[in-house]
Amino acid sequence: MATNMPEFNEKILPLISADFSAITGQKGQERPARLSISGFKLREGIIVGLKVTLRGARAKKFLAKVIGIVLPRVRDFRGIKLSGIDQQGNLTFGIKDHVVFPEIILEKTRFSIGLEVTIVPNASMDPKVALEFYRELGLPFERTVEKNKKIS
Repeated sequence: MATNMPEFNEKILPLISADFSAITGQKGQERPARLSISGFKLREGIIVGLKVTLRGARAKKFLAKVIGIVLPRVRDFRGIKLSGIDQQGNLTFGIKDHVVFPEIILEKTRFSIGLEVTIVPNASMDPKVALEFYRELGLPFERTVEKNKKIS
């Protein structure tokens, strides 16, 4: 992609941006690469992604959609990994394919893009407290199995 950037910026990025806007409800901010990585043919300043910050009603609507519609549609989904919660209580998880969102029509999309969702609570909290908070919100976490014990 980086070798033919004018084609990417003119043809592919607008399609990805339109899908991203449909999913989030607002236009994404273009994010340039901060470093050059020759192995990936990536140069500093090239657009590599989009970012949206959702607050208030839009954030609640998006989170409800992710919990109720998107995560159950993810193939082989076994729950969000507990390692996704950092020391400040923020939760980050990825969705490999954007076609699981109801706004995306599979026949019309030409690209498969991944998303990373980060949920940041208003105040920093201990990871264990944050885990309980996210469970109360209804987020499905993976079940941990101790050795030689069955899941109940």
